[in-house]
Amino acid sequence: MSAFAIRAEGISKKFRLGEMEPYNMLRDTLTRAATAPFRALSRLASGQSLLRRPEREEFWALTNVCFEIAQGEVVGLIGRNGAGKSTLLKILSRIMEPTTGRALFRGRVGSLLEVGTGFHPELTGRENIYLNGAIIGLGQREVQRKFDEIVGFAEVEQFIDTPVKQYSSGMYMRLAFAVAAQLEPEILLVDEVLAVGDIQFQRKCIGRMGEIAGSGRTVLFVSHNMATITSLCNRCVLLESGKLMADGEPSDVILKYYSGGSSSPAAFDLSTSERKIGDSHVQLISGKIEDLNGRVIHEPELGQSVVIAMGYRILDTSKVKFVPNFHFFRADGTYAFIAVAPNVKIVEPGDYFARCQIPANFLNDGAYFVGLALTSFVESGHVVSFFEQSAMSFNVRDPMDADGNRYGYGGLMPGAVRPVFDWTIERIA
Repeated sequence: MSAFAIRAEGISKKFRLGEMEPYNMLRDTLTRAATAPFRALSRLASGQSLLRRPEREEFWALTNVCFEIAQGEVVGLIGRNGAGKSTLLKILSRIMEPTTGRALFRGRVGSLLEVGTGFHPELTGRENIYLNGAIIGLGQREVQRKFDEIVGFAEVEQFIDTPVKQYSSGMYMRLAFAVAAQLEPEILLVDEVLAVGDIQFQRKCIGRMGEIAGSGRTVLFVSHNMATITSLCNRCVLLESGKLMADGEPSDVILKYYSGGSSSPAAFDLSTSERKIGDSHVQLISGKIEDLNGRVIHEPELGQSVVIAMGYRILDTSKVKFVPNFHFFRADGTYAFIAVAPNVKIVEPGDYFARCQIPANFLNDGAYFVGLALTSFVESGHVVSFFEQSAMSFNVRDPMDADGNRYGYGGLMPGAVRPVFDWTIERIA
């Protein structure tokens, strides 16, 4: 591995609920030191102890987070809300101090954590560009060389000499991203900010992030958009409840994220569980992802058939057709397709098993999540007895061999499906 650009060594962060995290300046430290004796006398006079403050409940936002990012790596940081992602980026950006541990860097660090982070509201857009350049260690000439590109990207030429406190949130965000992306720090920390703004600017930001990712600079990128993570990043880190739970290939880590840490996301059995999924007519019993030999499979290859199986129980004698249907989602949350059972008949109460075979060379590589549903159709319309979204998950692996019809191409193949069709090529002249 090449030399590290970012190293996190046992970073932990503790908050006391009900207290604001201090952002200390030198004058704050001097003021507290000068007034400490008077605060102590005041506590004595009121009968309070000098040794301890009133207890507040403690909350550990991060616990012993350790990782290393090599120079030139583009790493995605994912996790549910409250997992500690933004706290970690604030610590790495020196905005917040860790309770224990430390972060080490090799190179100039630029960060885009919130809209306008690092901007002074009273300064103009022009002045803030130079201020941010100075913060990451760039000289005036270096900033001047990039100035026109920054203003052009942000599309704020008309307002560049206006104080940024008068900017709209969209203008603020465009200039903040342009400064962070165009000033070319050697290490870039980016929080989930690309969801702000209109769709055209979002695409512009994603395109610029792609250029940064291919330029050899180090990027740590937080996002809930898994499509962006898989397209931009060559590595992914998962945080859960302040702990680092997975670190590796984006598709593998995203699969763990969606499966909620389940040891067997490709199969489940509710036959003896107290949890009931369904209604008074029918209930979901089990689900499995199998190969053609009936074995549970977590990672089929591209050229391998996959069988989706669902067990369910019909509870009453209603003369209704219950139609099994399976819903397939990609790791980025996009709907890939729906498979609906054909020629369904009215059946008696009992336990049933529905199977659907997905042929080989149909699904593209990557993570898929399967929603299991049972729908009944009546005169007034249709009724969904249950729909367990993302009930199971699996990862299709591309072996990168000749059978994958790549012909030497090693890049990302877009799309949810990648079928092999019959072709004819004829010479006509």
